[in-house]
Amino acid sequence: MRDLGLVAGSCGGLDVRFAGELARPAAARGWRTAITLTPTAMRWLESTGALADVESATDLPVRSASRLPGEPRPHPDPSVFLFAPASANSVAKLALGIADNQALTVLGDVLGAPGITIVVAYQIQDTRVHHPAWQRHLGTLAEAGVTLHRLDVGRPWTEALDLLP
Repeated sequence: MRDLGLVAGSCGGLDVRFAGELARPAAARGWRTAITLTPTAMRWLESTGALADVESATDLPVRSASRLPGEPRPHPDPSVFLFAPASANSVAKLALGIADNQALTVLGDVLGAPGITIVVAYQIQDTRVHHPAWQRHLGTLAEAGVTLHRLDVGRPWTEALDLLP
């Protein structure tokens, strides 16, 4: 079984699509998912009751906060990561090197590292593509070797899994 760092941000559909279209299908494809959520994504899943469904898709703890000194590492060190869904805010922070939560720290620590695969499947408003910094953020991530994919509300999120090695 291969380890997959599965990272999720707070985007529309997270509570009803993440477990069924990403976490469980990844496990069915032979991935052991190490799931890390942004703090807002964790709150969304907790408030909607969907966190239990996400937790059932992995044998590892689902985390959103950093561990305390002396605590054991709860996740392995995957060489493959999927950040989906990724919000425009999280994409921008990742491109700029801002690691202000555990999810972005996990990705920021390996961004551009040899032998690491990162796929970022983002969900944005149609108007976001016109923001002057947006294309620069995508360009920065692409230059670091990240595979980028825009999620569409009308298509299954499982298509992001097809981009993994």
